[in-house]
Amino acid sequence: MAVCAVLSDCDTVEDIAEWAAVKEPWLRRFLVLPNGVPSQDTFLRIFRLIDPKQFEAAFRRWVGGIVTALGGQIAIDGKSLRGSADSAQAAVHMVSAFHTDLSLVLGQEKVAGKSNEIAAIPELLAALDLGGYLVSIDAMGCQKAIAERIVAQGGDYLLAVKGNQPSLLRMIEDAFVDRATAQPRHEDVEKSHGRTVGQFAWVASAQDIVDPAQWPGCRTIGRILTQRVEGGQFAEPELRYYISSRELSADALASATRAHWGIENLLHWMLDVQFGEDACTVRKDHAPQNLSLLKKMVLNLIRTDSSDTAKASLRRKRKRAAWDDDIRMAMLGIKPL
Repeated sequence: MAVCAVLSDCDTVEDIAEWAAVKEPWLRRFLVLPNGVPSQDTFLRIFRLIDPKQFEAAFRRWVGGIVTALGGQIAIDGKSLRGSADSAQAAVHMVSAFHTDLSLVLGQEKVAGKSNEIAAIPELLAALDLGGYLVSIDAMGCQKAIAERIVAQGGDYLLAVKGNQPSLLRMIEDAFVDRATAQPRHEDVEKSHGRTVGQFAWVASAQDIVDPAQWPGCRTIGRILTQRVEGGQFAEPELRYYISSRELSADALASATRAHWGIENLLHWMLDVQFGEDACTVRKDHAPQNLSLLKKMVLNLIRTDSSDTAKASLRRKRKRAAWDDDIRMAMLGIKPL
Protein backbone atom coordinates (compact mmCIF):
# COMPACT_ATOMS: atom_id res chain seq x y z
CA MET A 1 0.00 0.00 0.00
CA ALA A 2 2.79 2.42 0.91
CA VAL A 3 4.74 1.70 -2.29
CA CYS A 4 1.62 2.23 -4.40
CA ALA A 5 0.81 5.46 -2.57
CA VAL A 6 4.29 6.96 -2.93
CA LEU A 7 4.32 5.94 -6.60
CA SER A 8 0.99 7.78 -6.85
CA ASP A 9 2.47 11.13 -5.78
CA CYS A 10 2.07 10.81 -1.99
CA ASP A 11 5.03 12.06 0.04
CA THR A 12 3.85 11.97 3.67
CA VAL A 13 2.46 9.30 5.97
CA GLU A 14 -0.76 11.29 6.13
CA ASP A 15 -1.08 11.22 2.34
CA ILE A 16 -0.25 7.50 2.22
CA ALA A 17 -3.06 6.68 4.67
CA GLU A 18 -5.54 8.96 2.89
CA TRP A 19 -4.67 7.48 -0.51
CA ALA A 20 -5.13 3.94 0.83
CA ALA A 21 -8.55 4.85 2.23
CA VAL A 22 -9.70 6.35 -1.08
CA LYS A 23 -8.24 3.46 -3.09
CA GLU A 24 -9.51 0.68 -0.81
CA PRO A 25 -11.72 -0.88 -3.56
CA TRP A 26 -8.71 -1.04 -5.89
CA LEU A 27 -6.43 -2.41 -3.17
CA ARG A 28 -8.92 -5.20 -2.44
CA ARG A 29 -8.20 -6.51 -5.94
CA PHE A 30 -4.75 -7.47 -4.66
CA LEU A 31 -4.97 -7.71 -0.86
CA VAL A 32 -7.17 -9.37 1.72
CA LEU A 33 -8.22 -6.54 4.06
CA PRO A 34 -10.56 -8.00 6.69
CA ASN A 35 -10.24 -4.87 8.84
CA GLY A 36 -10.04 -2.32 6.05
CA VAL A 37 -6.99 -0.17 5.36
CA PRO A 38 -4.64 0.93 8.18
CA SER A 39 -4.90 4.31 9.82
CA GLN A 40 -2.23 6.99 9.61
CA ASP A 41 -1.02 6.02 13.10
CA THR A 42 -0.67 2.38 12.05
CA PHE A 43 1.36 3.26 8.95
CA LEU A 44 3.65 5.44 11.05
CA ARG A 45 3.99 2.80 13.76
CA ILE A 46 4.98 0.20 11.18
CA PHE A 47 7.70 2.44 9.71
CA ARG A 48 9.00 3.16 13.21
CA LEU A 49 9.22 -0.55 14.04
CA ILE A 50 10.51 -2.17 10.83
CA ASP A 51 14.10 -3.32 11.26
CA PRO A 52 15.95 -1.07 8.77
CA LYS A 53 18.71 -3.67 8.30
CA GLN A 54 16.15 -6.24 7.16
CA PHE A 55 14.36 -3.70 4.97
CA GLU A 56 17.69 -2.69 3.44
CA ALA A 57 18.65 -6.34 2.82
CA ALA A 58 15.37 -6.94 1.01
CA PHE A 59 15.89 -3.76 -1.02
CA ARG A 60 19.37 -4.86 -2.08
CA ARG A 61 18.13 -8.29 -3.13
CA TRP A 62 15.45 -6.64 -5.24
CA VAL A 63 17.94 -4.21 -6.82
CA GLY A 64 20.30 -7.11 -7.49
CA GLY A 65 17.64 -8.62 -9.72
CA ILE A 66 17.42 -5.37 -11.69
CA VAL A 67 21.13 -4.63 -12.09
CA THR A 68 22.38 -7.73 -13.86
CA ALA A 69 25.24 -6.26 -15.91
CA LEU A 70 28.63 -5.89 -14.26
CA GLY A 71 30.73 -2.79 -14.64
CA GLY A 72 30.10 0.92 -14.71
CA GLN A 73 30.45 3.46 -11.94
CA ILE A 74 29.08 3.62 -8.41
CA ALA A 75 29.00 7.02 -6.72
CA ILE A 76 28.96 7.16 -2.91
CA ASP A 77 27.66 10.32 -1.26
CA GLY A 78 25.73 11.46 1.80
CA LYS A 79 22.59 13.52 2.38
CA SER A 80 20.91 14.79 5.54
CA LEU A 81 17.15 14.38 6.10
CA ARG A 82 16.71 17.92 7.32
CA GLY A 83 13.13 17.52 8.50
CA SER A 84 14.17 14.77 10.92
CA ALA A 85 16.01 17.25 13.15
CA ASP A 86 14.55 18.99 16.16
CA SER A 87 15.81 20.72 19.30
CA ALA A 88 16.70 17.38 20.86
CA GLN A 89 18.44 15.60 17.99
CA ALA A 90 20.43 16.28 14.85
CA ALA A 91 19.15 15.40 11.40
CA VAL A 92 19.47 11.79 10.28
CA HIS A 93 22.24 11.47 7.69
CA MET A 94 22.12 8.81 4.97
CA VAL A 95 25.00 7.61 2.77
CA SER A 96 23.80 6.18 -0.55
CA ALA A 97 25.36 4.10 -3.32
CA PHE A 98 24.20 5.25 -6.77
CA HIS A 99 24.72 3.49 -10.11
CA THR A 100 25.59 6.46 -12.32
CA ASP A 101 24.97 4.69 -15.64
CA LEU A 102 21.51 3.37 -14.72
CA SER A 103 20.59 6.19 -12.30
CA LEU A 104 19.54 3.59 -9.71
CA VAL A 105 20.05 3.52 -5.95
CA LEU A 106 21.91 0.36 -4.90
CA GLY A 107 21.79 0.80 -1.14
CA GLN A 108 21.97 3.17 1.81
CA GLU A 109 23.49 3.31 5.27
CA LYS A 110 22.47 5.53 8.18
CA VAL A 111 25.09 7.50 10.09
CA ALA A 112 24.85 9.70 13.16
CA GLY A 113 26.14 12.75 11.28
CA LYS A 114 28.13 13.84 8.26
CA SER A 115 31.41 13.50 10.17
CA ASN A 116 30.70 9.79 10.62
CA GLU A 117 30.46 8.96 6.92
CA ILE A 118 33.93 7.46 7.25
CA ALA A 119 32.51 4.70 9.47
CA ALA A 120 29.37 4.14 7.38
CA ILE A 121 30.97 3.90 3.94
CA PRO A 122 32.80 0.58 4.61
CA GLU A 123 29.55 -0.96 5.88
CA LEU A 124 27.72 0.17 2.76
CA LEU A 125 30.49 -1.10 0.48
CA ALA A 126 30.58 -4.48 2.25
CA ALA A 127 26.98 -5.14 1.17
CA LEU A 128 27.63 -4.39 -2.52
CA ASP A 129 29.15 -6.41 -5.35
CA LEU A 130 31.92 -4.09 -6.54
CA GLY A 131 33.48 -6.42 -9.13
CA GLY A 132 34.31 -4.45 -12.28
CA TYR A 133 33.00 -1.13 -10.93
CA LEU A 134 34.75 2.19 -10.52
CA VAL A 135 33.71 3.52 -7.09
CA SER A 136 33.88 7.31 -6.78
CA ILE A 137 33.78 9.07 -3.40
CA ASP A 138 34.38 12.67 -2.37
CA ALA A 139 37.19 13.73 -0.05
CA MET A 140 35.40 12.49 3.09
CA GLY A 141 35.91 8.93 1.82
CA CYS A 142 39.56 9.37 0.89
CA GLN A 143 40.75 6.91 3.53
CA LYS A 144 43.29 4.10 3.22
CA ALA A 145 40.92 1.53 4.74
CA ILE A 146 38.18 2.45 2.27
CA ALA A 147 40.55 2.20 -0.71
CA GLU A 148 41.74 -1.18 0.57
CA ARG A 149 38.18 -2.50 0.93
CA ILE A 150 37.18 -1.44 -2.60
CA VAL A 151 40.19 -3.19 -4.13
CA ALA A 152 39.66 -6.29 -1.96
CA GLN A 153 36.09 -6.54 -3.26
CA GLY A 154 37.25 -6.46 -6.89
CA GLY A 155 36.50 -2.82 -7.65
CA ASP A 156 38.56 0.26 -8.48
CA TYR A 157 38.45 3.52 -6.57
CA LEU A 158 38.40 7.16 -7.66
CA LEU A 159 38.88 9.31 -4.56
CA ALA A 160 38.94 13.09 -4.30
CA VAL A 161 41.95 14.36 -2.35
CA LYS A 162 41.67 17.45 -0.17
CA GLY A 163 43.08 18.84 3.06
CA ASN A 164 42.09 15.84 5.17
CA GLN A 165 45.04 14.03 3.52
CA PRO A 166 47.59 16.88 3.56
CA SER A 167 50.73 14.85 2.73
CA LEU A 168 49.06 13.06 -0.17
CA LEU A 169 47.59 16.32 -1.49
CA ARG A 170 50.96 18.07 -1.34
CA MET A 171 52.71 15.24 -3.24
CA ILE A 172 50.11 15.30 -6.01
CA GLU A 173 50.17 19.09 -6.26
CA ASP A 174 53.97 19.07 -6.54
CA ALA A 175 53.86 16.32 -9.16
CA PHE A 176 51.53 18.29 -11.41
CA VAL A 177 53.63 21.42 -11.14
CA ASP A 178 56.39 19.45 -12.87
CA ARG A 179 54.34 17.14 -15.13
CA ALA A 180 50.97 18.67 -15.99
CA THR A 181 51.93 20.58 -19.11
CA ALA A 182 53.54 17.48 -20.64
CA GLN A 183 50.52 15.21 -20.10
CA PRO A 184 47.54 14.76 -22.44
CA ARG A 185 44.79 17.16 -21.46
CA HIS A 186 41.02 16.92 -21.81
CA GLU A 187 39.09 20.15 -22.45
CA ASP A 188 35.35 20.66 -22.19
CA VAL A 189 33.65 24.06 -22.53
CA GLU A 190 29.92 24.56 -22.04
CA LYS A 191 27.92 27.72 -22.66
CA SER A 192 24.40 28.28 -21.35
CA HIS A 193 22.29 31.13 -19.98
CA GLY A 194 25.07 33.66 -20.30
CA ARG A 195 27.56 31.52 -18.41
CA THR A 196 30.61 29.70 -19.75
CA VAL A 197 32.17 26.84 -17.81
CA GLY A 198 35.47 25.32 -18.86
CA GLN A 199 36.77 22.05 -17.44
CA PHE A 200 40.35 20.92 -18.03
CA ALA A 201 41.63 17.52 -16.88
CA TRP A 202 45.13 16.09 -16.60
CA VAL A 203 46.33 12.66 -15.53
CA ALA A 204 49.72 11.19 -14.68
CA SER A 205 51.12 7.91 -13.40
CA ALA A 206 51.04 7.49 -9.63
CA GLN A 207 54.31 5.57 -9.71
CA ASP A 208 56.97 7.10 -7.43
CA ILE A 209 54.39 9.63 -6.17
CA VAL A 210 51.76 7.67 -4.25
CA ASP A 211 52.93 4.93 -1.89
CA PRO A 212 51.17 1.69 -2.98
CA ALA A 213 51.58 0.30 0.52
CA GLN A 214 49.44 3.16 1.82
CA TRP A 215 47.01 3.36 -1.11
CA PRO A 216 46.59 -0.17 -2.54
CA GLY A 217 46.85 -0.46 -6.30
CA CYS A 218 46.98 3.29 -6.95
CA ARG A 219 47.88 3.82 -10.62
CA THR A 220 46.67 7.28 -11.57
CA ILE A 221 46.73 10.78 -10.14
CA GLY A 222 44.48 13.41 -11.65
CA ARG A 223 43.88 17.12 -11.62
CA ILE A 224 40.80 19.01 -12.81
CA LEU A 225 40.63 22.77 -13.25
CA THR A 226 37.20 24.38 -13.51
CA GLN A 227 36.89 27.98 -14.68
CA ARG A 228 33.56 29.85 -14.78
CA VAL A 229 32.87 33.06 -16.68
CA GLU A 230 29.59 34.88 -16.12
CA GLY A 231 28.71 38.35 -17.34
CA GLY A 232 32.26 38.80 -18.56
CA GLN A 233 33.61 38.21 -15.04
CA PHE A 234 36.00 35.34 -14.28
CA ALA A 235 35.25 33.47 -11.07
CA GLU A 236 38.05 32.10 -8.91
CA PRO A 237 39.33 28.93 -10.66
CA GLU A 238 38.72 25.67 -8.81
CA LEU A 239 41.36 22.94 -8.65
CA ARG A 240 40.50 19.38 -7.61
CA TYR A 241 42.85 16.42 -7.24
CA TYR A 242 42.20 12.67 -7.41
CA ILE A 243 43.78 9.26 -6.99
CA SER A 244 42.57 6.09 -8.70
CA SER A 245 43.47 2.43 -8.79
CA ARG A 246 42.44 2.37 -12.46
CA GLU A 247 44.58 3.62 -15.33
CA LEU A 248 42.45 6.55 -16.47
CA SER A 249 42.91 8.82 -19.44
CA ALA A 250 42.21 12.53 -19.05
CA ASP A 251 38.91 12.02 -20.90
CA ALA A 252 37.93 9.15 -18.59
CA LEU A 253 38.76 11.18 -15.48
CA ALA A 254 36.64 14.11 -16.65
CA SER A 255 33.76 11.79 -17.50
CA ALA A 256 33.93 9.93 -14.18
CA THR A 257 33.97 13.10 -12.07
CA ARG A 258 30.98 14.52 -13.98
CA ALA A 259 29.13 11.23 -13.51
CA HIS A 260 29.86 11.27 -9.77
CA TRP A 261 28.20 14.63 -9.25
CA GLY A 262 25.13 13.32 -11.05
CA ILE A 263 24.16 11.88 -7.67
CA GLU A 264 23.30 15.42 -6.58
CA ASN A 265 20.92 16.09 -9.49
CA LEU A 266 19.56 12.61 -10.16
CA LEU A 267 19.16 11.46 -6.56
CA HIS A 268 19.42 14.11 -3.86
CA TRP A 269 17.63 16.85 -5.80
CA MET A 270 14.92 14.41 -6.90
CA LEU A 271 14.34 13.23 -3.33
CA ASP A 272 13.98 16.80 -2.09
CA VAL A 273 12.01 18.38 -4.91
CA GLN A 274 9.95 15.46 -6.26
CA PHE A 275 9.47 13.44 -3.04
CA GLY A 276 9.58 16.19 -0.40
CA GLU A 277 12.23 14.39 1.63
CA ASP A 278 13.65 17.43 3.45
CA ALA A 279 10.11 18.63 4.25
CA CYS A 280 9.22 15.33 5.94
CA THR A 281 9.16 15.86 9.74
CA VAL A 282 8.97 12.19 10.74
CA ARG A 283 11.63 11.83 13.44
CA LYS A 284 11.06 8.89 15.76
CA ASP A 285 12.81 5.52 15.84
CA HIS A 286 13.49 3.93 12.42
CA ALA A 287 10.80 5.89 10.53
CA PRO A 288 13.10 8.49 8.84
CA GLN A 289 15.47 5.80 7.54
CA ASN A 290 12.71 3.47 6.36
CA LEU A 291 10.72 6.21 4.63
CA SER A 292 13.89 7.38 2.86
CA LEU A 293 14.46 3.85 1.55
CA LEU A 294 10.81 3.57 0.50
CA LYS A 295 11.15 6.71 -1.63
CA LYS A 296 14.36 5.38 -3.18
CA MET A 297 12.55 2.15 -3.98
CA VAL A 298 9.85 4.08 -5.82
CA LEU A 299 12.48 6.18 -7.60
CA ASN A 300 14.09 2.95 -8.86
CA LEU A 301 10.67 1.66 -9.96
CA ILE A 302 10.11 4.78 -12.02
CA ARG A 303 13.63 4.72 -13.50
CA THR A 304 13.19 1.11 -14.64
CA ASP A 305 9.68 1.64 -15.98
CA SER A 306 9.29 0.31 -19.54
CA SER A 307 5.56 0.97 -19.89
CA ASP A 308 3.94 3.50 -22.19
CA THR A 309 4.82 6.29 -19.74
CA ALA A 310 8.57 5.57 -19.98
CA LYS A 311 9.37 8.82 -21.80
CA ALA A 312 7.45 11.05 -19.37
CA SER A 313 9.19 13.05 -16.63
CA LEU A 314 9.38 11.64 -13.13
CA ARG A 315 6.78 14.12 -11.88
CA ARG A 316 4.40 13.27 -14.71
CA LYS A 317 4.85 9.52 -14.17
CA ARG A 318 3.81 9.87 -10.56
CA LYS A 319 0.81 11.95 -11.58
CA ARG A 320 -0.23 9.37 -14.16
CA ALA A 321 0.20 6.54 -11.65
CA ALA A 322 -2.10 8.46 -9.31
CA TRP A 323 -4.76 9.08 -11.95
CA ASP A 324 -4.82 5.79 -13.85
CA ASP A 325 -5.07 2.37 -12.17
CA ASP A 326 -3.90 0.57 -15.31
CA ILE A 327 -0.78 2.71 -15.57
CA ARG A 328 -0.01 2.07 -11.90
CA MET A 329 -0.37 -1.68 -12.39
CA ALA A 330 1.84 -1.61 -15.48
CA MET A 331 4.57 0.33 -13.65
CA LEU A 332 4.45 -2.11 -10.73
CA GLY A 333 4.16 -5.18 -12.95
CA ILE A 334 1.20 -6.54 -10.96
CA LYS A 335 -2.16 -8.08 -11.84
CA PRO A 336 -5.29 -8.55 -9.69
CA LEU A 337 -5.79 -11.83 -7.83
